[in-house]
Amino acid sequence: MKGYFVVLEGTDGSGKTEQFKLLLRALKQAGKKVLTVDFPQYGKPSAYYVEQYLHGVYGTWQEVGPKLASAFYALDRIDAARAIRAHLAKGGVVLANRYVGSNMGHQGAKIKNTVKRRELLKWIYDFEYNICRIPKPDINIFLHVPSRISYKLISRKGERAYLKGKKRDIHEADFNHLKQAEASYQDAVRLFPRDFKVIECAPDGKLLSIESIHQEVTRRLPLLAHSRAASDGAPRSVSLRSSAFGRNRARSDRRTRSKR
Repeated sequence: MKGYFVVLEGTDGSGKTEQFKLLLRALKQAGKKVLTVDFPQYGKPSAYYVEQYLHGVYGTWQEVGPKLASAFYALDRIDAARAIRAHLAKGGVVLANRYVGSNMGHQGAKIKNTVKRRELLKWIYDFEYNICRIPKPDINIFLHVPSRISYKLISRKGERAYLKGKKRDIHEADFNHLKQAEASYQDAVRLFPRDFKVIECAPDGKLLSIESIHQEVTRRLPLLAHSRAASDGAPRSVSLRSSAFGRNRARSDRRTRSKR
C-alpha cells in the first residue's frame, strides 16, 4: 500500500501551527497512522546552520545570499528523508509543517527581479528534489495571508526560545521581506501548479476563522474525501520529535516558531 505525503505551507501569520494540529487530528480520526515532522528541525544537528543563520550569526540574509541559505534548509530535510521514506513505504501518512515551498518563498523573496526570482525557484526545486533527492510530497497545501495582515499577526507573537529574547527572526523583522516572500510563494504556485493547492485565508481582507480554514484544508485532501472516524479507538501517530531518529529534537513548544 502506497503512503501519502502531505505538506502544510503558508505565509507568516497564516496559523499553520493550529492548522497542523487540526489536520493531524482529522487524519488520526480517519484511521491513518501519521508521522509528523516540523521543518526546520530545531535542536537537531542538521538544523545547526539554519539556527545560526536565522539568529544572524552569518550576517544579514542579504549577505548570506539565497542559494547558500537554501542549502542550509535542504541539509536539514536530507536528515529527515530516511524516516519519511520508511514511513511511506509502510503505507503511512507523513504530515510536514513546511518543506521545499518555504525555501522557495523566503529565499525567492531576496530577489526583486521577477525573471531572476523564478530562475532561483526552479533552481531550488531541482536542487532539493533532483540533487538532494529528498521525497516529493503528494500535495502541498498553501495557506495564503496577505503580507500586510501577516505583519500585524506576527507582532502579537511572544518570544521564541531560538531567538533569545527577540519576537522576530531576521526574516520577520523586515516587512519588505514578508511582502516579497508573499510574491515569491505566489510565483512558486504559478510555476508548479500541480504541486500546490492554495487556500485564501483572508479572501475579503479579513482572516477566516480557524475552523473555516480547517474545513478548506480537509476539503482539498483526497485522502480525507471518503474517510470516516475509526471505531476502534484513536490510531497511533508517531513523530520525529519522539522517535529514536529524532530523540535530540527540541521541545514541543518550539513548534510555534516561524520556520523558514
